[in-house]
Amino acid sequence: MNRLAQACIMIFFAGAVLRATVTDLYLRYVKAELRPFLIAASLLLITAAVMTLWHELRPPVDGRGDLAEPDDKHEHAHREPRVAWLLLLPALGLLLVAPPALGSYSAGQTGTALGDQESYDWPPLPAGDPARTTVFDYAGRALFDKGRSIGNRRVELTGFVTPGPDGEPLLARMIMSCCAADGRPIKLGMAGNPPVGLAGDTWIQVTGRYSDRVTRDPVNNEEIPYLEVESWRQVSPPKNPYE
Repeated sequence: MNRLAQACIMIFFAGAVLRATVTDLYLRYVKAELRPFLIAASLLLITAAVMTLWHELRPPVDGRGDLAEPDDKHEHAHREPRVAWLLLLPALGLLLVAPPALGSYSAGQTGTALGDQESYDWPPLPAGDPARTTVFDYAGRALFDKGRSIGNRRVELTGFVTPGPDGEPLLARMIMSCCAADGRPIKLGMAGNPPVGLAGDTWIQVTGRYSDRVTRDPVNNEEIPYLEVESWRQVSPPKNPYE
């Protein structure tokens, strides 16, 4: 692989990252806040590759500014190992194989992330009936605030179905600190009128009220709060599957 090939691969790779960022595919890999950095890094790589192409393709000149004969030996000495072509694989993966976001399988293998007691003054729920909030927000209020900041209000949550203890369905949503590699699930039990017969990874929107019921996650033995479900409906996966 010579420098021309390296520059072409760099452009290809940067273009794949830029495409993933523009089309929101990047949300399966990293947090939304990292979008400007991905765009800047892609443009920087493209600029560096274009400068490399310009440098390699321009006619060689000698010290007097005249055209010089190409030095084949010099060109041969700067060739890189063929293993460098493996750099194409990540780019091809972004372009051709888009893996799904972490879902029920990952949630089943990882314990719920609400393991540490939190001391926090929970703000009022959003306005509206039902109040739209996140699985993480409801779970934190239910466990650490004992539902005081929820009261008797109805809440609306969106998540995916994952099998829980004894095969009962749980509502789950993955959270991440930086990227999908550190993704962890937040799990909620569903009492009252829970969905039945749904496959794992089915996205649903549930409406319900606070329940003081809790169970234990068999993976890490941490508490899983419940939601008293009044109604639910199946929905399409959100653009950003993580909270």
